[in-house]
Amino acid sequence: MQADRHYSTRFSVPVDAALRDAGWQPGRWDIKQAEIWADTLRDHTSPAGHQHAVFPAAVEAWAEFGGLRITPSGPGRQISPVALHLDPLHGLHMARTLGDLGRALDTDVSPLGEEPDTQSLLAIDAEGRVYALDHTGDWYLGPTIDQALATLISGIEPVRLTAG
Repeated sequence: MQADRHYSTRFSVPVDAALRDAGWQPGRWDIKQAEIWADTLRDHTSPAGHQHAVFPAAVEAWAEFGGLRITPSGPGRQISPVALHLDPLHGLHMARTLGDLGRALDTDVSPLGEEPDTQSLLAIDAEGRVYALDHTGDWYLGPTIDQALATLISGIEPVRLTAG
């Protein structure tokens, strides 16, 4: 049987290209750096006593995508695509905010990175769902890190979280 020369990727071509341009490749896994971030977040307590939640979904996302600076090219589908810096320490001083979101969603939430142009904080919950928090509200980006990256890089309008 001849080897299949075609392979499918987890991501659409533009998303895959943006990730690869940022240094990602299939199998990327920097667990040492992810553990450093986990320890830094666990060791941080806000002046009011708030602490970060650290859980496997966050550590796995950091290990695969942490440190990437992603700059999408081209127009977005519905909105402009956004640049991303996937470094959870952007949320180091946001333990209370992330804790509040986690209580509202009935799950733990940990920082994932930021959108440098808007200072939107990216966060991931214990189930692997991803959110953005900014001055306009809280946004649901997708049920997985893969979907969230596709949403942000492709310029798909996220869903606003609402109370109730």
